[in-house]
Amino acid sequence: MTSNPAPTGQGLRPIREDWLARHSEPAIEPDLPIVDCHHHLWDQPGRTYLIEDFARDLNAGHNVVATVYLQGHARYRQDGPAEFRPVGETEFARSVAEQSLTGNFGQTKICAAIVGFADLHIGARIQDVLVEHIKHADGRFRGIRQPLMWDADSTVLLPGWKVARHALTDTQFRLGFARLAPLGLSFDACIFHPQIDDVTDLARAFPDTSIILNHSGFPIGIGSYASRRQQELGQLRQKLRDLARCPNVTLKIGGLGHPTLGFDFHAQPEPPTSTILADAWRPYVETCIDAFGPERCMFESNFPADKVSCGYVEVWNAFKRLTASYTAAEQSRLFSGTAAEIYRLDPKLAG
Repeated sequence: MTSNPAPTGQGLRPIREDWLARHSEPAIEPDLPIVDCHHHLWDQPGRTYLIEDFARDLNAGHNVVATVYLQGHARYRQDGPAEFRPVGETEFARSVAEQSLTGNFGQTKICAAIVGFADLHIGARIQDVLVEHIKHADGRFRGIRQPLMWDADSTVLLPGWKVARHALTDTQFRLGFARLAPLGLSFDACIFHPQIDDVTDLARAFPDTSIILNHSGFPIGIGSYASRRQQELGQLRQKLRDLARCPNVTLKIGGLGHPTLGFDFHAQPEPPTSTILADAWRPYVETCIDAFGPERCMFESNFPADKVSCGYVEVWNAFKRLTASYTAAEQSRLFSGTAAEIYRLDPKLAG
């Protein structure tokens, strides 16, 4: 079973609330409904971000109506067969969803949908694990995310990270992947941008399985990639256009505050404003929307991983600045509609 450390990549930096507090700004278009389609909750020694922490961000000004929980190695079961231990995270996310319904943490439906972890490399045996996830999610379980980032430059990876180069093409992995669609489950693809071609191949092989590409394709901007950002952006653009030809794929735009992208916001004396974020992120956001269109894209916060670089209000303000010229219908798809559709949330949440 995959037993990689978490969180991934260069994200193992502290969240500095005092640093973030040096800048504040009001929410732009505070009534616009948002479904935050990608967040985590952390419960690790020295690194916690639980419902109380997330609620403070959610209630800071934007109209976040619901969230989608993505696996983050939280609260695994401590005993039993190894392949079933990640079900503990689904149980944890369900309990958070139930807490949010009390109204004690605001009006957001936190963890309205849950995406958990399962090691698809165990092949057809994954069926029982998937059923166990579904059983313990109380109707909220939507799919699997199995992070499979690989790169020849090992410096972009967390020490100890072990993934095969072409894990998405592995025969056993695909035997496990084939079990998703019959159970109505999707797959969140978390890979680095040079691996997008493998996602395209996977999407073509399984046209009936919904695949959601995470983090704008996760473009690397550190290590050996730092000196060729424009060249890599061109490669990202072409790879996303090829992937977009697969109608079963949608794209999450976000994760752009993750240090792996190389913007180094976290290293500055002051936290970035939403204007600074929008200017830096514009080429990536425009590349994503150009490839997939607003109807197949959705914005994500990727909190708390991105919180090492910027505040929650600023993330959503940056996305709103970047789409200020879009129609109301296009904004609705990007901020809530696509996420509500793909993760099968109440369509009324999308306004």
